Amino acid sequence: MPRYFISSKFLLPIFLVWAMLLTETATRIEAQAPHKPNAAEIQLALKKLNVLAGALYIGAHPDDENTGLIAYLSHGALANTAYLSLTRGDGGQNRVGPEMGELLGITRTQELLAARRIDGGRQFFSRAIDFGYSKHPDETFNIWDKEAVLADAVWVIRKFRPDILVTRFPVWPGKTHGHHTASSVIAEEAFAAAGDPERFPEQLEYVEPWQPKRLLWNTSPFFYRNGEEFEKSGLVEVDIGAYNSLLGKSYSEISAESRSMHKSQGFGASSRRGELVSYMRHTMGDKAEKSLFDGVDTSWSRVPGGGEVGVLLERAYKEFDPEAPPKIIPLLLTARRSLMAQDESHWQKVKLKELDKVIAACLGLYLEVSTSDFSAMPGGEVEFHFEAVNRSNIPVTLNGLNLSITNEALEVEEEWLENNVSFSHTVKKSLPINMPISQPYWLQEEGSLGMFTVKNQQLIGLPENPPAVTATFSLDIDGHRADFTRPLVYRWNDPVDGEQYRPFEVVPEVSVNISEKILLFANGQPRRIEVYVVAGKTGGVEGEVHLEMPEGWHSEPLAASFKLTQKGEQATVAFHVYPPSGPSVGQLKAVARVGEKEFTKGLVRIEYDHIPVQTLSPEASARIVRLNLERKGNLIGYIQGAGDEIPGALRQIGYQVEELQDGEMDLENLKRFDAVILGVRAYNTLENIRFYQPDLFRYVEEGGTMIVQYNTNFRLKVDEVAPYSLKLSRDRVAVEEAEVRILKPDHPILNRPNKITAEDFDGWVQERGLYFPSEWDDRFEALLSSNDPGEPSRDGGLLVAAYGKGYYIYTGYSWFRELPAGVPGAFRIFANLISAGK
Repeated sequence: MPRYFISSKFLLPIFLVWAMLLTETATRIEAQAPHKPNAAEIQLALKKLNVLAGALYIGAHPDDENTGLIAYLSHGALANTAYLSLTRGDGGQNRVGPEMGELLGITRTQELLAARRIDGGRQFFSRAIDFGYSKHPDETFNIWDKEAVLADAVWVIRKFRPDILVTRFPVWPGKTHGHHTASSVIAEEAFAAAGDPERFPEQLEYVEPWQPKRLLWNTSPFFYRNGEEFEKSGLVEVDIGAYNSLLGKSYSEISAESRSMHKSQGFGASSRRGELVSYMRHTMGDKAEKSLFDGVDTSWSRVPGGGEVGVLLERAYKEFDPEAPPKIIPLLLTARRSLMAQDESHWQKVKLKELDKVIAACLGLYLEVSTSDFSAMPGGEVEFHFEAVNRSNIPVTLNGLNLSITNEALEVEEEWLENNVSFSHTVKKSLPINMPISQPYWLQEEGSLGMFTVKNQQLIGLPENPPAVTATFSLDIDGHRADFTRPLVYRWNDPVDGEQYRPFEVVPEVSVNISEKILLFANGQPRRIEVYVVAGKTGGVEGEVHLEMPEGWHSEPLAASFKLTQKGEQATVAFHVYPPSGPSVGQLKAVARVGEKEFTKGLVRIEYDHIPVQTLSPEASARIVRLNLERKGNLIGYIQGAGDEIPGALRQIGYQVEELQDGEMDLENLKRFDAVILGVRAYNTLENIRFYQPDLFRYVEEGGTMIVQYNTNFRLKVDEVAPYSLKLSRDRVAVEEAEVRILKPDHPILNRPNKITAEDFDGWVQERGLYFPSEWDDRFEALLSSNDPGEPSRDGGLLVAAYGKGYYIYTGYSWFRELPAGVPGAFRIFANLISAGK
């Protein structure tokens, strides 16, 4: 029986997944393995210990941040630096795979964390959801809970306590995305509120009010493209092209590496060398004249009694020998004792954590807790492998081990860690029976269109869940007690890539996954639906599965049994689902029953080479749609562009869809198809599309139907996207409820085989469409019109032209969102487009 990798809205046999993974980068990201700093990184960390400064960059989405400035602030100014992205980028598109919505948000969250590991920053988020493009902050705040987003920003400021805030975007509307503008509006209000104990007083149980010194806008000529002059006078200038000799790179080179982690957005960047100035305009607070940290005491004198610590750390920095890092351990331990004697404060806690990392690095200390299996169920037994190595002549003794899942120290004898002699210890322990399964904290409760629901104040702002299990190593370092905590990881050896790591995850005893997340019934006939049941329990499990459906739907059989004999084994349970006689939309849920226990969670893993494996357990449910739909034609040729899920959606309503590759777009092959469809941004992403364009147009000329979905006017791979003149623009209709007007109600495409009415535009998601053409040849007919409130009509969203014996159709409406979401009217209209030549 084949196993399946479950991702987004479809499942793939495991052998196909391996084929996909092997075509990607050969090695997985090193960030999944413990970082082992080299001497230059240790020296930079020593230097940073004597700088007590904080900076928080604020934007709306992953990839909004200025990675060059973050790299400079962290590695050049040596400030404690972070990026607050108000959203996780859920509403974007995906250049590397099928994940959309919340799954894309998880992917982009991890891409941000990968970027921060490169540029040295930390990462925070609010509870706001990227619901898609908006043109005005007012529209954004109509969907976001503005007060909640503001509270989250204030919480991050109070917890992180930055001296300066830096925004990415201006506060005036019209220059950019409404989310962008909203992020700077939030930043200004948060700057004023964070220091006021009357604002969000419920937070003061955990944090204190904090007033940053200043707020600056990271401006650039980009925001002055409409003839306004970019005035540099009065701006603070930062050269983010400066070279860091310890790192062997400029901050702009680090920036390119960091930005290239945004792979799902196609943001790979080339390095730049030489001067590169970033500009800061004063917004609020004390104005800086020359330096971002003007007037900020960044020395240890800002901490009462911290002078002695500063002197000791300065000595350690000056006396550091890159060929013998342990020589400064006595100085570092003395500084640590002095720091521990101080009253607890923000900088005391921050610098203690940094100092412990430097001490471990100077000792060559390697501490790890791993397991031989990457998952276990609540109550399941786990074998823990502890490893400790001291690679120095400094006396280090292991005094104890502790696991976060127990309330007591493990029984282990005190062990002297001799220089470069590995200590190992193995113990078996069971996870708590009530341990939560792996699920991102922001997805554990039902949210709204604009906000995630997170009730635990301490989780708000965190980029990801704390590790499922941690281990604490209690050490005596030359007479000084120190504890070091490490996450439990799964470590294994790959015959090609060598040592590999992935996070440990907690999975249900039984997982249930439905074969599709959208199930369409285009007529009254039943459909075979498969449910995949996976055992998370060692030793196997048996039970039965049944489906829960809205009134009027039913299945045969009512329930089906399964028996799994070992952990990880999968069974496929099949049902025939019968729809009602008329249109109906609802949810189908799969439920597995084992004894008296019911299991309703699925298991989804997101696996890419540039981020750690991500696991979540959503509800095992699918949207079911019974729609009235007629179609003409059967065989579709689909040419993928940036990537979308339309082929799978079309197969659900009965079309045969072949996804065409290079070498398969010659005229003779194209003639086989009733219609040829180009996926989103095909003319932006396919290098060889220009070679196939003549045959595509000849296919239309000889009687074929060609449907081209939206492209941008930036970096087109062809001179013309249509056989007649057509000019692309940035015009879009972002409000999904915007009225759609039928311009030519008698046109065949709006009448055959399905009669299109205003009802077919109900229930659309995220937007109407994007990058509509603004000008077109008279031989095109514009069939639909729509616009956002207060804007002129956008008539270029659906253009049809007869060309020779066939039809060429260009459409900017967002079929790539509507069809995978199961919007009935979108299927009816798209079926008419395919049927144009019939």
